[in-house]
Amino acid sequence: MEKVKIDEIELVLSHEDQLEREWIGQEELMEQILACWLVIAPDDIPLCPRLLGKPGMGKTTLAIAAAKRMAKPVYIYQCTMDTRPEDLIITPVLAESGKIQYHAGSLVTAIMKGGVAILDEANRMSEKSWASLAPLLDNRRYVESIVAGIKIQAHPEFRCCVTMNDDASTYEVPDYIISRLQPMIQLDFPQKKEELAILKYNLNFAPDEILNLTLDFLQRSHQASLDYSIRDGLTIVRYAMKMKKFLSQKKQPSWQDAFQKAVEQVLGKDALDVKKKSSQINQKNLTNLAFLEDFFMNEKDWREGDQEDS
Repeated sequence: MEKVKIDEIELVLSHEDQLEREWIGQEELMEQILACWLVIAPDDIPLCPRLLGKPGMGKTTLAIAAAKRMAKPVYIYQCTMDTRPEDLIITPVLAESGKIQYHAGSLVTAIMKGGVAILDEANRMSEKSWASLAPLLDNRRYVESIVAGIKIQAHPEFRCCVTMNDDASTYEVPDYIISRLQPMIQLDFPQKKEELAILKYNLNFAPDEILNLTLDFLQRSHQASLDYSIRDGLTIVRYAMKMKKFLSQKKQPSWQDAFQKAVEQVLGKDALDVKKKSSQINQKNLTNLAFLEDFFMNEKDWREGDQEDS
């Protein structure tokens, strides 16, 4: 365990995340995040971008790959709705000796060592946790631990970014924090050649037949505005290969059979019928819009009736 002292308080540092990730395609996204981290003058500070996209789009992979291109250590913190300020900064732990030890989280370790901190799925955190990071995300560049009673200034080489899922299972991030998490880098579905390259990079042992079946399915899904991601595709390929290998002891399933079964079990029974699935989602959205329209119409009528009574 690596330890450091700040104002006579000894901190136990976190370990670097040893991850090797290559970013394939969409080079403009890599250029955008590297530009955010550039410092062009003595009084300049790096930006902390927010990477936004559907789950499984490669936001964390992009951040890791960008850090590796800058030859910086990576520290990832997985945010949740239960994340507290002390979880992000310094956590007191009772040691075997009976004394309190102060453990620096991944973020604070990156701050001190000049690494890259990635706050993953950051819009799952509450405002209280975000408030503790406000000084770090502007030109003050520090965090303060109430638990340990110390203030920690960021290393000049420290860089940060956050990933945010574009779905309904997240908190709304306060405007004063959003103004510090700029710019926004939006991740979208990759092009066909890029998506095939990603599949092959992650599953270089997979036969072309199952890769092409999965690629065709993903591309049709993207065109139909379905949210099936490259992560879904990787899971489908892995499961189809395992299933074919296992079932070959009893029978000889085709790649098509293994692929169809994998899609049904990973994404649902109707997932293979892309047109039907897209139509169902569109119909659901229209129904929700109709409900809202009726609600506001009724509210308007109610307000008008209330005015007439008065």
